[in-house]
Amino acid sequence: MFPTRDIPSPSSLFSAYASMAASMMLVRSMANEIIPQPVRGFLLSTLRYYFKPHSPRLTLVIEENCGMSRNQVYDAAEVYLCTKISPNTERLKISKSPKEKNLMIRLEKGERLIDFYDGVELKWRFVCAESEKSNPNDSQPRSEKRFFELSFLKKHKEQILNTYVPFVLERAKAIKDEERVLKMYTLNSSYNFHGVKWESINLEHPATFETLAMDPELKHSVMEDLNRFVKRKEFYKRVGRAWKRGYLLYGPPGTGKSSLIAAMANHLRFDVYDLQLANILRDSDLRKLLLSTANRSILVIEDIDCSIELQDRRRADGRKQSDAQLVQLTLSGLLNFIDGLWSSCGDERIIVFTTNHKERLDPALLRPGRMDMHIHMSYCTSHGFKQLANTYLGIRGHHYLFSEIEGFLENTHVTPAQVAEELMKGDNADVALQALIKLLKRKNIEGDHDAEDDDAAAADQKNAGIQKAKRQKLVNKPIKSTRNTRAKSMIRRRKCL
Repeated sequence: MFPTRDIPSPSSLFSAYASMAASMMLVRSMANEIIPQPVRGFLLSTLRYYFKPHSPRLTLVIEENCGMSRNQVYDAAEVYLCTKISPNTERLKISKSPKEKNLMIRLEKGERLIDFYDGVELKWRFVCAESEKSNPNDSQPRSEKRFFELSFLKKHKEQILNTYVPFVLERAKAIKDEERVLKMYTLNSSYNFHGVKWESINLEHPATFETLAMDPELKHSVMEDLNRFVKRKEFYKRVGRAWKRGYLLYGPPGTGKSSLIAAMANHLRFDVYDLQLANILRDSDLRKLLLSTANRSILVIEDIDCSIELQDRRRADGRKQSDAQLVQLTLSGLLNFIDGLWSSCGDERIIVFTTNHKERLDPALLRPGRMDMHIHMSYCTSHGFKQLANTYLGIRGHHYLFSEIEGFLENTHVTPAQVAEELMKGDNADVALQALIKLLKRKNIEGDHDAEDDDAAAADQKNAGIQKAKRQKLVNKPIKSTRNTRAKSMIRRRKCL
C-alpha cells in the first residue's frame, strides 16, 4: 500500500499529461517539417514491424495502371467487388451516365471488404493516395494514385494467384457483358472512304433464342456452335486459324433471319456492324471497314446474292461510264475480306450473310472457312407456331384450335412473320387464332390456284418447246438443189429410152 501522501494529486497528473501531449505534438510537427515523407513512411513501417505482432500474411498491391496502359486486374477487381458489398459497408460511390441503364456502384476510398474463396478468407482494401511530385517547385496539385490491397495467409499464395485471381477476371468479364449496352453500327451517310466514321444506336431488339420460332434441333445446334466458338480461343491459335466464324442464313423473306441475328447478338453480348456492300466502291475500302470494327462483334452482310453481282450493279445503278470505272469492289476482294489475310485482323468475330436465294451464290463463297454453317430459315412449322402462340398470346399448353391450324401448316406456305402479324391483331386468343385460320385457308386456296397455274405454265412451256424443236428441225433440214433434181430426171429419161 502506498501512503496517501505519495499519491499525486489530479491536478498534477493532468499537468503532466498536458505537458507530454504538447511535447509529442511539437515533435510530430518538427518531424513533418524536417523529415521527408518517404523517410517518415519507412520509419513508421519499421516501427510497425517491430512493435506489431507478426502474422504470416501476404498483401498484394493491385495498382490502377501498368505504365501507360490500364491494369486489367484492377479493373476486374473494381467490378467484382461491387457484387461483394455487405451491410457493414459504410461508404459507397454511385454514378450513372446518360447511356447507362443502371447505377454504377463503387467502393469509396479506405473501405474494406472480406471475401471467401474455397474456405480462404481474403481481405480487400481500396486505397487512394497522393503521388509524389517529381518537381517540388511545381504548383500543380498532386495526382491521385489508386490501388487495391488484397491480403491473405501466405500459405494460400499459390491458390490465390493461380485460381482466385483468374476467377475474379472471368467473373468481372461476365458482369461487364451482362451490363453492357449493345450497339448497332452503320456507316455515316457522308462517309467518303478517306476516313471511317460509324454511327451507332442502342441495339434493343428483344429477340432471344427462347422466343425464336425455329425448329428446336436447329436452334440447339446454333446455340451449341456459338458457345463452342467463344470458348475456343486457344484452339484457333493452336491450329493457326483466325478466330472467326461465318454463318449463312437463307430462306424466303419473313422467315426470321434478322431476328436470329439479334438473338445471336443478345446471346453472345456482341455489337452488330451493318456492312452495306452496295455503298462500297473498292476492295481497299472494304479492308478499312474491317480494321475499324471492334472485336467481339457480328458483321452482317444482308442480301449477299444482290451485293456480289458487281457488273450488273454497275449497269443498273445509273452511274456514268466514268463513275462505273471507279467501282473496283471484286469478288476476290470480298473473299479475302472473309477468309484471307485481312480476316485475321481481329479476334472473336462472327460474319453473317443473308440471302433469299442460296442457289445464286458463287460456290467459292459457300465453302467452309467462309460460310461455316448454313442455316435454312423455313416457313412456319407446328413447333414454330406453338412458340409464337406462347410468345404473343401466352398459350403454354394445348388449345382446341391448334389441331386445325397444324393441319393447314403441313400443306400451306406461310412465314412466321405472317403468323405473328395475325396473332397481334387481338388480345383474345380465340379471336386471334380464328383470324389465323382464315389466313391459312386463303393461303391454301391461293396455293392450289398457283399450283394449277404452274402446271399450265409448265405444259405451255413444254408444248412451246416441242413446236420450237419442230421449227428448228425444218430450218435445219437440208434443201435439195435444183441442179441435182434436173440431173436425176435426165437419168430416168435415158433409162426409159
